[in-house]
Amino acid sequence: MKDILILGIGNLVLKDEGVGIHMQLPEGVDILDGGTGGIFLIGTLQQYRHIIMIDATLDNLPPGTVRRIKPRFSIDYPFLLSAHEIGLKDMIDAMILQDNIPDIELIVVTAKDIQEIGMELSPDVKKSMNNIIELIYDIINEIRCKQSNFGREIMYRVKP
Repeated sequence: MKDILILGIGNLVLKDEGVGIHMQLPEGVDILDGGTGGIFLIGTLQQYRHIIMIDATLDNLPPGTVRRIKPRFSIDYPFLLSAHEIGLKDMIDAMILQDNIPDIELIVVTAKDIQEIGMELSPDVKKSMNNIIELIYDIINEIRCKQSNFGREIMYRVKP
C-alpha cells in the first residue's frame, strides 16, 4: 500500500473551481489531478493510506477562506462541495461500504463563483494559495510524525 496522495479536485477551466489543480506541491508524495472524476477514482484512492484532498466550496464564507476538515462520512463534507459534489460523496460512500477507505484530510477553499470560465484563479483565492500549501505541509508532517517510531519530527519547508 502506498503512503500519501495529494488529490486536486476540480475543473481547471472554471477559475476557482479548479483550485485543487493549481497547487505546486512537495516532492516525496504522489500527486493526482482528480479532475471531476468522483466514483471513477475509487480504485486509485484505495491504494493509499492517506489522502489530502483539495477542493473549492460554496459555503457563504468570505472568498479565499481555507478550512481543514477531517470527514468520516460523506455527510461530513461541506454542502455544495464544488460542481461535482455528488460524484465525490458517492465515491466516499462506496469506499465506506467496501470497508476500504483511506484516512482523508480535506482542505476546502471558499469560492465566490465556481461557474465562471477562465484559467486564472480569482484574486481572493489566489491570495490563499500560500495558506493552502502550508496546510498541506502541516498535514504531511503530522502523518510522518505519527509514522516515526522515534517521535522525531520530519519538517518540510514551504517554498516561497
